[in-house]
Amino acid sequence: MELKKNIKAGKNNLKLKLIIFIYYSLLSVAFSQSNLEGTHTDIKILDKISSKNTLLKLKNGDLVSFKDLSIKSLKCKNSEFDDNPEITAYMQVIDLNNSNNDEVFVFNGWMFSSSPSITPFDHPVYDIWLVNCY
Repeated sequence: MELKKNIKAGKNNLKLKLIIFIYYSLLSVAFSQSNLEGTHTDIKILDKISSKNTLLKLKNGDLVSFKDLSIKSLKCKNSEFDDNPEITAYMQVIDLNNSNNDEVFVFNGWMFSSSPSITPFDHPVYDIWLVNCY
């Protein structure tokens, strides 16, 4: 009697392994992308006159008033590299003391945690640093 190999079972097994591999690959990419973008931004504000630091927690999209500033964080992201993490946030800051220019931003752009001098926040009284995105 001659023995026959079951070739179909081997092909189906290979297809199943391929489908499982693709599924887990797509699942890991989806989870890694969702961890990069945050819903909250932490910033530190230095009052240059009194030399006091204040940690301010912002929910992205909400407008927060801090003394003479109105601050809004629209979006924040973490880098995908763990050795030197980079945090970026799109921020809008309005000076409330300037009554003539209510609609003019003191700062409107991306802020970077590792190099704040790329797009500096220029204000005579306050300095802002990006601390965290979660």
